[in-house]
Amino acid sequence: MRLFLFDVDGTLVTARGAGRAALGRALTETYGVAGDIDRYDFRGKTDPRIVVDLMRGAGLADDVIEARMAACFDAYVDHLARQIGDGTGVTVLPGIAEVVRALSARDDALVGLLTGNIEAGARVKLRPTGLFPLFRVGAYGSDSMDRRRLPSVAVTRARAVAGREFSFEQVTIIGDTPLDVDCARACGAQAVAVATGFHPHEELAACAPDLLFADFSDVARALAALTAR
Repeated sequence: MRLFLFDVDGTLVTARGAGRAALGRALTETYGVAGDIDRYDFRGKTDPRIVVDLMRGAGLADDVIEARMAACFDAYVDHLARQIGDGTGVTVLPGIAEVVRALSARDDALVGLLTGNIEAGARVKLRPTGLFPLFRVGAYGSDSMDRRRLPSVAVTRARAVAGREFSFEQVTIIGDTPLDVDCARACGAQAVAVATGFHPHEELAACAPDLLFADFSDVARALAALTAR
């Protein structure tokens, strides 16, 4: 059995800036400042990493940042739900729904999430797609600020769900940023990159992932490549 772990933003969906807008409002409400959020590079970062970087940049002490982080994320989820609304601003990226559904139907595959989103934020972003129930395990930014720690979290949860062990060689991590590739490389998982986010194909190719797709619109080809191991 193989464990397939998908990133959310830029890999499964685009929410057209809803996360940045919601976090900016939450930071201002909780800390009194949003920092340099308009120029900050969110790509591949965990939500707690983003908050810490922005608030340190705004001059706040670490103990203040930590003390208010839970309240910040509560406010963020509320604002995100309002931003997402009926889901018309959430777009499922080409072919990905078909790939996820096909993998989730296989006896030799377990499908999950590995994302920098906090869990509640991932649920809000994916709710309009109907895909969230297909992800039987998840590792989230709310589990660790360090993305490299998330594969271990996912494997532990997969063991509980599947009733069997998973080595990292039996894990495929799928994402749209160099940090997704780095996360896979750090634990020895298969690295799959897809250029449906904000990193161009050439930039992802320079990271030397095991597999690289422009998108998943050719579902049969994508499935064949993903399940070849």
